Parts: sequence; structure tokens; C-alpha cells
Amino acid sequence: MTETMALSVNCRTNSKEPASVQNSFPDVVELNVGGQVYYTRHSTLVGNPNSLLGKLFSSKKDASNDLARDPKGRYFIDRDGFLFRYVLDYLRDKQVVLPDHFPEKGRLRKEAEYFQLPDLVKLLTPEDIKQSLDDFCHSDNEDGSQGSDHRQCPPPSLVPADRKNGFITVGYRGSCTMGRESQTDAKFRRVPRILICGRVALAKEVFGETLNESRDPDRTPERYTSRFYLKFKHLERSFDMLSECGFQMVACNSSVTASFVNQHTEDKIWSSYTEYVFYRK
Repeated sequence: MTETMALSVNCRTNSKEPASVQNSFPDVVELNVGGQVYYTRHSTLVGNPNSLLGKLFSSKKDASNDLARDPKGRYFIDRDGFLFRYVLDYLRDKQVVLPDHFPEKGRLRKEAEYFQLPDLVKLLTPEDIKQSLDDFCHSDNEDGSQGSDHRQCPPPSLVPADRKNGFITVGYRGSCTMGRESQTDAKFRRVPRILICGRVALAKEVFGETLNESRDPDRTPERYTSRFYLKFKHLERSFDMLSECGFQMVACNSSVTASFVNQHTEDKIWSSYTEYVFYRK
């Protein structure tokens, strides 16, 4: 009886705590960031109280007023789910380690700005062009393709020569028709076009007049594109041009699909798409 009374008194005492404590977050918070699910401690999210996450997840306020929930009740943040892992690493360790040849550094810097983490922004800004970026980099309103860097870069005169690095992706599609009985009857089709993806300035530097820009004619040199293609059909020629400009292949990927020519035959059309990624330091 005494224990029951003590428990009742304790419950009444807790019920008189301020509303801000009653609405506090759990110790482990489940997040849905752009479709990617993350688990982290509440103390990690509020470790930098001046950041956006520190403000949103402060125990002094009710988060339901600011944060949406997904169908499973997780707090939803409408940002890049892939890049958020590096934001979370920084909140945990106050430093960030990126993979070699990381192509999304500009976009990650924009995420750091959104989450109001100025120290992370500084870590992602090269020392010798910080002043230039402060003066010239800003966001724009154009909807870029996924994986594009949405920064407006400083003029080339402000970027050291050894900083003109970057990626160029060469892609092509091919197909052939093949009967069931023998591969000797395969009928190959020529490569329709060689696609070029990357920063416009780099693509023009490498391919010059052989670059067909008709599908994306108004793209400025500092922007990115995935719609350019080459006027010639020889893949090896594009490799030679990239090599002459100091690019090296760092990755490649290929996929193959098959479909029947029609319902009356067993002949198949085999289609392939291959991408080669080149990088210049």
C-alpha cells in the first residue's frame, strides 16, 4: 500500500513538469531524409544548437509544429538523403571524410548551407579559392538534373590552372538482333550516338567543334549537362581526345536488356548501355 501511494505521488509530481519536457524527443530519433532512413541520438542532432537541426529538435519546443511525419511516423526532412550521411557524420565527429574523387562536393556544400553549419561549409571550400567563392558562388533557380552541381562557379581567371579538374562521362547505346539457334546470325546495329555528360566548359575544351550542343544549346560554361553528344561515331576517338587532355578512366558500367522482336518469332533484340567515367586531377 505504501509503495502504491509513493508511485501515485511520483506520477502526480511528473505530471506537473513543464510541457516542454513532456514533449521532448526520444533518446534515439528515427529520420526519413529524402527517402533514406537514419537513426541517430537526439543529442547528436542538437549538438550544434545554432544549426537548423539544433533548432528543429530542441527539447524546448514541440517538434510537431515544424516537422512532417512519413506514413511510419518518422520525422521527414525533404533534402538529399544520400548527402545527409555526411552531414550526420559531421555532427557526430565535427569532421567529414569524403571518398576519393568525390563528385558531389558542391552539392554537399549547399546542404551544409541549408542546415546552417558554417564550419562544415568552410571544410568543403578549398583554401585558395574561398574568397572567390564567397564573392561569386550563389544558388540559382533553374532545375538542374540529378547529380548536377547547382553552384555558379567563379570566373576561370580566379581559379588556378591545377584546379580545372572534373569528370566527363561518355555513354553509348548499342543493339543487335539474334536468333535462338545460332549467334552467327546476329545482326549488329551501329552505335546511334555517343553521349557526353559533365561540365560544359570541360566538354568544350576536350571535344571542341565535334561536340553537338543542339539538345542543350543555351547551357553556360560553368553549368552541367547530360544532353550533349558527339558528331562522330567512333568511341575510340573520344577516348583519344580525353587522353590527350589529361583525363583518365576511373570507372565504367554496362547494362544489357533483351526483348522479343515480335510474338511470332523467337528472335530477340539485345540492347546495351555503357558509361565510361573519366577524371582529370
